[in-house]
Amino acid sequence: MHTKMRNQAFFYFSLVFLCYCTTTLGQPAQAPALPALAPAQPANAPTKPADAPTPPGPPDVTKILQKAGGFTILIRLLKRSAVADQIKGQLNDTKNGFTLFAPTDAAFSNLKSGTLNSLSDEQKIRLIQFHTLPTYYSLANFQTVSNPLRTQAGDTNPGDYPLNVTSVGNQVNISTGLVNASVSGTVYSDNQLAVYQVDKVLLPLDIFVAKPPVPAPAPAPTKPKAKKKTAGSPESSTSATTTSTVVNSDAVKFTGQAVMVSVGVSVFVAALSML
Repeated sequence: MHTKMRNQAFFYFSLVFLCYCTTTLGQPAQAPALPALAPAQPANAPTKPADAPTPPGPPDVTKILQKAGGFTILIRLLKRSAVADQIKGQLNDTKNGFTLFAPTDAAFSNLKSGTLNSLSDEQKIRLIQFHTLPTYYSLANFQTVSNPLRTQAGDTNPGDYPLNVTSVGNQVNISTGLVNASVSGTVYSDNQLAVYQVDKVLLPLDIFVAKPPVPAPAPAPTKPKAKKKTAGSPESSTSATTTSTVVNSDAVKFTGQAVMVSVGVSVFVAALSML
């Protein structure tokens, strides 16, 4: 009896446990929570414009020459004289462009020994500026330019910094009045900056030709000194004669007056005696 009841109890417990397990395991696993959706943007909301690309800066002349090779001395002078910064600033500020005549290291080595070392800092700046034109020139432009061309160095007056550029066919020649050079190739050209290789250093007259000394101003004319009058001079004699004549004339006048007074007194006395 007890065994039967125990068996029934175990059966019922097993049945309940089996039903519970079947219900729990049969349910699907809970799906993970979805992220919160961003609020929908209105259809007519303005869209943010994309940032405009930064425009490229002006070309760097020293980097251009470094890439080409063979311009070590010119690059050093461009940096020390600050002409490289001057070119970059002008390319930024104006639309005229720039032209550089670039002598090679070989061209500098052909200069007389000690030429560069003999120049002052100011003269070195002028020398490099003499190789730069404040306008962009293509090779074709040199066929129609009006000479002399103005450089960054200064005036185009004779004896200062005149630069004459002529073009015959594909040959471009440069004359400074002291040096005749030729363009031997185009290093760089982009309608803003032109860099032309030249076979000689361009030497300006103002630096490398001694100017005649300025004549001293003429002395101011001196006034003639007045002559001193001496006793023996004609003027002194004339003056003395004049003075003597005046004195004698006064003496004569005085004598005449005395005679007239004496005669008058005598007449008066005679008249009284007759009375």
